[in-house]
Amino acid sequence: MNKVHVKTGDEVIVINGKYRGKKGKVLEVSPTEGKVIVEGINIITKHVKPRRMGEAGGIIKAESALYADKVQLICPKCGRPTRVGHSLDKNGKKMRTCKKSDCLAQFE
Repeated sequence: MNKVHVKTGDEVIVINGKYRGKKGKVLEVSPTEGKVIVEGINIITKHVKPRRMGEAGGIIKAESALYADKVQLICPKCGRPTRVGHSLDKNGKKMRTCKKSDCLAQFE
């Protein structure tokens, strides 16, 4: 099983590729493939066939997956892209932390 540094609902920024610098919210994470789907990023057009009588087909736009290595978490406290560190809170629960030396915020 592979681990991914982001979770569903995190705010991320794309760090390389066609969508470099764009921000969005993580909609879905696939740890086995090491990919994430980010809202408004990597938009593709899909040709959809009508499946039932009366149902409309056509071309729809949808977000496609991109590698989790291409995104970096945005710290909710300082608002900067950061790597994810781990530490224990006062209850002994493992928390994710901001790796920026002047921030060191803990977030869920």
